[in-house]
Amino acid sequence: MLTTRRSVPALFAAVAMLLAACATPPQQPAKPEQPPAPQPPVVMPPPVGPVAVPPTPAAPPPAPLMTPVSFDALPGWKQDDLRQAWTSFMASCRVLGARADWKPACLAAKVVDANDGAAVRGYFESWFVPNQIRTADGSDTGLITGYYEPMLHGLRKRQGAYQTPLYKVPDDLLTVDLASVYPNLKGMVLRGRLSGRKVVPYGTRAEIERANLPGKELLWVNDPVEAFFLEVQGSGRVQLDDTGETVRIAYADQNGHPYKAIGRWLVDQGELTVEQATAQGIKAWIAAHPERRQELFNVNPSYIFFREERLPDPSVGPKGALGVPLTPSRSVAIDPKFLPLGAPIFLATTEPGSDVPMQRLVMGQDTGGAIRGAVRADFFFGFGDGAPDKAGLMKQRGSLWVLMPLPAPRQP
Repeated sequence: MLTTRRSVPALFAAVAMLLAACATPPQQPAKPEQPPAPQPPVVMPPPVGPVAVPPTPAAPPPAPLMTPVSFDALPGWKQDDLRQAWTSFMASCRVLGARADWKPACLAAKVVDANDGAAVRGYFESWFVPNQIRTADGSDTGLITGYYEPMLHGLRKRQGAYQTPLYKVPDDLLTVDLASVYPNLKGMVLRGRLSGRKVVPYGTRAEIERANLPGKELLWVNDPVEAFFLEVQGSGRVQLDDTGETVRIAYADQNGHPYKAIGRWLVDQGELTVEQATAQGIKAWIAAHPERRQELFNVNPSYIFFREERLPDPSVGPKGALGVPLTPSRSVAIDPKFLPLGAPIFLATTEPGSDVPMQRLVMGQDTGGAIRGAVRADFFFGFGDGAPDKAGLMKQRGSLWVLMPLPAPRQP
């Protein structure tokens, strides 16, 4: 019972608290709503016109290929013995003299005394205008390399050490002169073979080496490295070791693939430095890595086919692209896209692997797969007498001036 008595006051307290919680407080009178503050008017910005973009600066026009200069501007012109270039020049005239723009100058050359240095000099200075050659970016210097006529050893039949063939032109090689259809493609020749009714590219070096060309062997030689370099030179001589006869092997055609320099590839692969990438340096690398020889050769997909020629006079050089014999130290290969084939060219460069000036009049009588560009020439060193060593080291900078004929002699 003590518990019941104690709970009654607690009950009343709880009820009181509940009533207090349920009591509604007196409501306050509502405040009148305030009108919204006025907003400033929206002002639209004026329409924006096109934004001016500063014009892209126009690319500078390409430098002119030829710039006429005086003979005094040619370094070493006065010191060169021009009589040494006369035979080569007259060979060019046998071809160029049939053209209207060259005919007057070539006719006048026939009465010049080739043994009179002053007369030869007076002839060139009267009938020609030297033109400085520049690339499109304005540079007047470029690469001057060298080539030569090599000697190989071979047989007409395969035997013993004579296991490397020199091939004739294959029967299935097609050549299409594109200029006959598209005159603006003058000098462009398409090479390939028929596959069904389509003309497809001819095989690369690697494909030709794998397939061989049975029945098209011209000769068999005893050195695959020298055979490869024979292709680079474009022509050479082969001594037939069974008979002692020496024949000339001349360029006949090509498989249509672009020339790629194996020396450049060795430099890119880190195998040689630029200074080491001479013919001598490349041959030394091959001797040290015989198992990689064919891998290296296949870097160059271009392949050269040859024809045999008689060699009645060993002192006469091989024929170049102009169709006349090349003269050692007075003939060069040029890019006919930029320079007229056969024209006299004054060359200012340095001796192979040195800083000794080499300045002389030469004739642009040949071309080559690696000779590309305006200020670019390949100097012909000839046959024997250290020609291979000089050509192998020739990798100099130089400048060119092409001599263009006048319609009539310049008046003194």
